[in-house]
Amino acid sequence: MLALLQNIRETIANWWSEFTLQTKLLAAVTLVVSLVMSGLTFWAINTIQQDARLNDTRFGRDLGLLLAANVAPLIADHNLTEVAQFSQRFYSSTSSVRYMLYADETGKIYFGIPFWEPEVETSLTIERRIQLPDDYAADADKPMVRQHMSPDGIVTDVFVPLTVEKKYLGVLAIGINPNPNAVISTNFTRDVTIAVFISIWVMVILGGVINALTITKPIKELLLGVKQIAAGNFKQRIDLPFGGELKELIFSFNEMAERLERYEEQNIEELTAEKAKLETLVSTIADGAVLIDDHMQVILVNPTARRIFGWEGLDVVGESVLNLLPSAVQIEITRTLYEMAAGECESAEFRIPFTQPSKRTIRLLLATVFDQQRESVKGIAITVQDITREVELNEAKSQFISNVSHELRTPLFNIKSFIETLHEYGEELSSEQRQDFLLTVNHETDRLARLVNDVLDLSRLESGRSYHLDGVDLAQAIEQTLRTYQLNAKDKGIELYQEVEPNLPLVVGHYDLLLQVLANLLGNALKFTKAGGKVMIRAYQLEPQLHDGDRPAQVRVEIADTGIGIGPEDQEAIFDRFFRVENRVHTLEGTGLGLSIVRNIIEEKHHSKVHLVSEVGVGTTFWFDLAVFEEPLLPSAKASSDYKNHSEL
Repeated sequence: MLALLQNIRETIANWWSEFTLQTKLLAAVTLVVSLVMSGLTFWAINTIQQDARLNDTRFGRDLGLLLAANVAPLIADHNLTEVAQFSQRFYSSTSSVRYMLYADETGKIYFGIPFWEPEVETSLTIERRIQLPDDYAADADKPMVRQHMSPDGIVTDVFVPLTVEKKYLGVLAIGINPNPNAVISTNFTRDVTIAVFISIWVMVILGGVINALTITKPIKELLLGVKQIAAGNFKQRIDLPFGGELKELIFSFNEMAERLERYEEQNIEELTAEKAKLETLVSTIADGAVLIDDHMQVILVNPTARRIFGWEGLDVVGESVLNLLPSAVQIEITRTLYEMAAGECESAEFRIPFTQPSKRTIRLLLATVFDQQRESVKGIAITVQDITREVELNEAKSQFISNVSHELRTPLFNIKSFIETLHEYGEELSSEQRQDFLLTVNHETDRLARLVNDVLDLSRLESGRSYHLDGVDLAQAIEQTLRTYQLNAKDKGIELYQEVEPNLPLVVGHYDLLLQVLANLLGNALKFTKAGGKVMIRAYQLEPQLHDGDRPAQVRVEIADTGIGIGPEDQEAIFDRFFRVENRVHTLEGTGLGLSIVRNIIEEKHHSKVHLVSEVGVGTTFWFDLAVFEEPLLPSAKASSDYKNHSEL
């Protein structure tokens, strides 16, 4: 039961809450008016009824006194027949009297109209009496009046004492019917009141329905349309068949929505174009770019940042950047990001090394993005610069400076020491000792020259100087290189081999530069090959392939050794300047510039590429391809060739 009442209460509350303020005020006013009208009507009915009762009381009292005055002498003479006849005539002559009863001094009824004593005695088994107060007969001029409700209405009871010469003979009771005009007036007033009450509420309900159909419904539709437009749904339209001002209002609303839709489409196209331009610009910059909002969620990221952080193939937009960054980066910048999101600082810079997803060193530049008024933080722009190369170059340069310092200091110290010895003790030394000292000085001077030459060669090659390429005899260049290093190989116990294809054609190149390439590669092979090892130079012409098309014929040059090999982790950086594999084997010979010079000569000057295959402990093979040189035809020879080709056709 309680649950049912609770449900009813909630249903009524929900139903009432759906009404508008205007409808609620209208219902309240209607209720007040109906209550006031009902109150006035019931007050009028009550007043009429009171007046009717008062009139009935007066009429009954006067009528009772008149009858009592006429029948009292007859009762005193015990002429009851005459009393009965008189009472019957009086009762029959008026409709106002409902009944007439005569009782003796004890209150026993002995005659009554429309019934009398014999009929009462035969029809009733109990004695009927009129119970009156003890002092009732003391004042005969003031009859007792009361009223009771009957099926036909209120009946006025009048009790008049019968006295003759101050002798109490009994009581006359008369029942007076209500005034029919007053009853009709009262009923009419009541019916009118009910009709007015019902009419008021019917009018209110009809007004509410009309209001809902003509005013409330379009207003609700307009309100819903405004909410849809405020939410960004500019396709909202209102289609209601109304005229007058509502029609103009609905038409104006639809026109406004249509204009907003066109304006939004135009803005979307412009914003899409601007966004595409921005994304294209961001995607083409060399640095990584990540844009996050004030809740640390990624809004925009370019391919460079994806590559640096290993986000390729991941949908990172909308995700928290703190969950995506490498742990080393996350630890460094988390606190600063929250401070920037809170507006406590506007920019920051970090230099962070990390190993996952790959070993890198990056520089992070953080900048706060404000709104146009610079009042609130809208996001944070993160610029990611991969400075791994820069760090490696700096380390290589530092190592190079250390190497050069060592390389310079050692020969200079040796030269200075031997020259001072020759200067101070030259006469005391034998000719063989002086010859050995001079040979050592010469050797150390050569070391200085090689070091300086390497630096100068690399600088010259990178300066952009152009070289004229011509036909080069590789067999001659290889032979000259082998003669240069034959003695060095013999001293180290290494065998030198060459496999040069007979009748090898000339190649397009620069003889001195190619000689330098062969010397550097052969020198490295000898340097990292232990005693008893082998070093071989091969040169042969490549067989043309079907897919080569118009590609010119090429000659391949290979330098292979059985040395210590190069690890996979070093093969990517082996051609970088100042990078020295000998650091891995705890030596300090060389400057780390030889292979960088080789790559520059082959790739930049001869438009080819240097390749290598290496395995630690097995050996290393370098190779590169050079285009075959074609001799330009003389004019007569060219004409003869053209004539021959024409004849064949």
